[in-house]
Amino acid sequence: MLTSDSRCPVLDTARFRAVLGHFPSGITAITSRDVQGRPVGMTVASFTSVSLSPPLVAFLPGKTSSTFPVIAERGTFCVNVLAADQEWICRALSVSGGDKFAEVSWRPGPHSDPVIDGAVAWIGCTIEAVHDAGDHHIVIGRVDDLDADSTASPLLFFQSRYNRLVSA
Repeated sequence: MLTSDSRCPVLDTARFRAVLGHFPSGITAITSRDVQGRPVGMTVASFTSVSLSPPLVAFLPGKTSSTFPVIAERGTFCVNVLAADQEWICRALSVSGGDKFAEVSWRPGPHSDPVIDGAVAWIGCTIEAVHDAGDHHIVIGRVDDLDADSTASPLLFFQSRYNRLVSA
């Protein structure tokens, strides 16, 4: 079956999600502050590097997110690449409402946005652009500062399950 745009077939969303779930991704916590200075955050698996010159990254929050408008209003964010033992942080930041940071240890990073303790890496950014993309936004961030812990192992998401790297 084809849509009104005859080049695009109608795809079953469950099948689409299942097939794309075969692509493993890292889990990031996108953090910022609200207008009162309180930490806000959300988990995102759709994160990527965009450009080396200038240094740009992107993440894709859903349009139904209640956290992204707060981040967009501030204009800065920090990408925290979660470590293999931080699945609980992923779950804490995935819930709607409440104090998501009640049990999460962090320190202020670039622009005072939260850098989560124990993260594999962090990337402090300023929002460069936001683009419409179906039921998501594409947020382009200009990288202002970054660092990594080369000894930590990342939390991965594959086929709707959390995973970790296994050394050979």
